[in-house]
Order: sequence, then structure tokens, then C-alpha cells
Amino acid sequence: MEQWLWPSGGAWLLVAARALLQLLRADLRLGRPLLAALALLAALDWLCQRLLPPLAALALLAAAGWISLSCLARSPLLPVATRTVLITGCDSGFGKETAKKLDAMGFTVLATVLDLESPGALELRACCSPHLKLLQMDMTKPADISRALEFTKAHTSSTGLWGLVNNAGLNNVVADAELSPVAMFRTCMEVNFFGTLQLTKGLLPLLRRSRGRIVTLGSPAGSLNSVNCWERSKQLLLANLPQELLHAYGEDYIEHLHRQFLQSLSLAVPDLSPVVDAIVEALLATQPQHRYYPGRGVGLMYFIHYYLPQSLRRRFLQAFFINPCVPRALRPGKPGPTPTQDEAQESDPNPGPPSTVSQ
Repeated sequence: MEQWLWPSGGAWLLVAARALLQLLRADLRLGRPLLAALALLAALDWLCQRLLPPLAALALLAAAGWISLSCLARSPLLPVATRTVLITGCDSGFGKETAKKLDAMGFTVLATVLDLESPGALELRACCSPHLKLLQMDMTKPADISRALEFTKAHTSSTGLWGLVNNAGLNNVVADAELSPVAMFRTCMEVNFFGTLQLTKGLLPLLRRSRGRIVTLGSPAGSLNSVNCWERSKQLLLANLPQELLHAYGEDYIEHLHRQFLQSLSLAVPDLSPVVDAIVEALLATQPQHRYYPGRGVGLMYFIHYYLPQSLRRRFLQAFFINPCVPRALRPGKPGPTPTQDEAQESDPNPGPPSTVSQ
């Protein structure tokens, strides 16, 4: 078997020295991604030795190693100094943990909460430094947002505002659009879009002056309520649903949606640190990414959603997240609704001339 000649002696020392220098500068996170990348590079090295000429193999390995390090390396961080950050939705979850993290790092944190006496607000008061300021704000109330803008301007007159973390979010829709009141969708839009838009627009002059950062959190489901809240929402939906709709969909259909949601909750990872670390990096990285996909498997989910054909996306969702259930009125053997006159005309392959009525 022919044996390819690889760089040896001084050449190998030079390659190793450059690789070691790049590793030291990269500030890599030691974990599964790095170990997986090293394993893939080792497998690629083994294949290159057997399939490619030495120079081509060396070029391919160098390119693969550079791409791997670029993807895994942590960008150098800016000093915290006297930076001030406003975070919305700090009653619980990502907002509360991010406020605690940034406060411990030395930031001046302005944390908005829905209730100043909520358990999350009390926890922030107890464990954080005096530099953290709590402010009550309901994202559905323009007056609250205006007050938050004035509060922020007053507390950043000397330091400036470095960052805005749009974390507050809501998803209170528990069923199909026909079953859910329009008011639910309006509330979601007020919190997740209009309120966030009003706050961001109001803070842009401060952020522009300091050349700061805006970090907006997004999720396929938004910030979900607790299980007990969803149970109450389901019971409220069943109690107020018109009998016609309840008969068309069936109570078992709504129960199926509820069980499916609880199952998706069981798949959630309780460790919030990957998201918090991504927020910190977005605020302080010298070259921040446009998008972050923290959490195990999240990047793969978005890749499948954006780049694979629709049929494969649907199969993926059905296999891991959505177990489809058909409403009662659409099940085989069930009588369907009586078609309207317009629907009957649309279904007629040879419609006649329109009728006219003379007075």
C-alpha cells in the first residue's frame, strides 16, 4: 500500500506551534461541542492521510480546523466598567437570572418586573447589590412604558445606557385560533410586539449615544406560563366556549392539546445558564453574532425549520413535538357543516349566470 509523506520535523513543529497559539487565543469552551469537533477533525485527518495528496490534505485540515475554531471560539469581551443595562421581565426565568448574573459582574442593572412584591422581585432585592434598581412595568400599558423611559433617562444621565435586553414575553394562547378569544392574541401582541417596540424606540437615543447593544429574546413559544396557569386557562376555555364550537372540536381535542403541551414542558432543560451566557456575550462581545441559538439542539431545530423542505419539517415536528389530532367534526363518519350558498357556487363546476332581482 502506498504511504503518503506528511510534513515532518520542523514543519510539524511549526504547524503544532501555530495551532497551539490559536487555541490559546480562542478562549474555547471545554465541553461536548469542542470534544465533538476534535473527534471529527481526527476522523478527517485519518481519511486525508489515505485519500489525498499531502498538500491538499494539509490545506483541507487547516481549513476545517480554522472553521471549527471560529465557530467554537468565544469572542473577547469588553470590560464591564460602569455600564448600565435595562432588562425587562425580571419576575422569573431568563430575566431574573440575567439580572443576577449581570449584577454579580458589576453592571448597573435596571430590572423591570410586573409586580414589585412578586417572589422574583423579592429575590432580586435580597441577593443583588444596591446597584440593581427595580421598576414596575406592565408591557401592555403605555403609561408604564413611558414611566420606565423617564426612570431610565434619570438613572443613566452620568453613565449612559449600554444595553437593552428585551426579555419580557407572553404566550397565553392554549388552543386553535377559532377556540381562542381575539383578546388573547391582542394581549400577546401588546407584550411581545407593541410594548417592546415602544420601549425600544424610546431608548434608541440613549443607546445610540453610547453606541450600545439591543438584545431581544425570541422563542417558538415565547415565555410560557407555569403549568398551573395553563391548567386554569384550559378550564376557563372549556367553561366559556360556545356549545357549537365545543361540539365541533370535542373536549377530548382540547384535552389532547393540553397533554401535548405538558409533554413539551417535560422536555425543557431546567438549566438556564446557556441562554444567560449568550445574553452576556451579546452585550459584551467585541464582535457579537447577529443571532444566538443557545441550548442543546436548538441550532439544529432552526436549521431544519429554515433550510429543509416543508415535508421534512412537518415530519420532524410531528415526530418530536406535535402529535396531530383531528377535531371531532372532521373525523371520518362525522357529518360536516352545511355549506353556505357561496361555498356551493364555488364547488359547482358549471355555474350558471348570476340571478337578478327586479323590483
